[in-house]
Amino acid sequence: MRRLEGKVALITGGTSGIGEATVRRFAQEGAHVVFTGSNAEKAARVTEATGAVFHCHRVEDAASWPVLMDMIRDRFGRLDIAFANAGIEGGDSNIEDVPIEAWNQIVAINLTGPMLTAQHAVKAMRANPGGPGGSIILNSSMNGILALGQNVAYSTTKGALRLLAKSVAVHCATEGLNIRCNTIHPGVVETQLIREAIASAPDPDAALAIFNSISPMRRMGTVEEIAGLVVYLASDEAAFVSGAEYSIDGASTAGLGGV
Repeated sequence: MRRLEGKVALITGGTSGIGEATVRRFAQEGAHVVFTGSNAEKAARVTEATGAVFHCHRVEDAASWPVLMDMIRDRFGRLDIAFANAGIEGGDSNIEDVPIEAWNQIVAINLTGPMLTAQHAVKAMRANPGGPGGSIILNSSMNGILALGQNVAYSTTKGALRLLAKSVAVHCATEGLNIRCNTIHPGVVETQLIREAIASAPDPDAALAIFNSISPMRRMGTVEEIAGLVVYLASDEAAFVSGAEYSIDGASTAGLGGV
């Protein structure tokens, strides 16, 4: 349908997983796409397949953001969509055992990174030719709704993204900017990382069954399904959707299964 025809989009963490799938889908929908990450080899593969522009960048590095935004402005003259997708969970633990170094790194990438994405996106979208406007999407998690006891930093940062998006949404609305901000909350998604974890398990069939059993729908989501939701929120079809949170988790957070 090419619902994003002519729009300019920024996707952080676009070299693999949900980010890569969204780069590919945005390009198919007619957007001009800039994506970030740190793996140049993976980025080259995505660029070759989509024509998207790669910029090596770390979302938590505040000093590097003006260079990225200047490049987008100079090359495309506007910004219509920002998808804050970059995130990590490695090194996390429970509240008693989480190392402060892991906590700080997860907070920096998962929370400060999306804050900087939104901050610079709003500034760029304010200056769009024809007037302010745009869509900002923050990639949270179903664990931003239901916390994990063994992932205290990840759960905390993903939960904080809900109110970050709402604060951005209310600010932009009251300023009359026509800039929307929403969160998505994926469940377990069958990324390459998950497939590799299953394949390396002592019993891959049992591991697959565990991952599939987390959702009441008895399967994992696909990266393409997540990208489809992001396209909707980025498109003009969602023009009245702001400050909302969208679960895409196969009913994982909808309720209890009962006995």
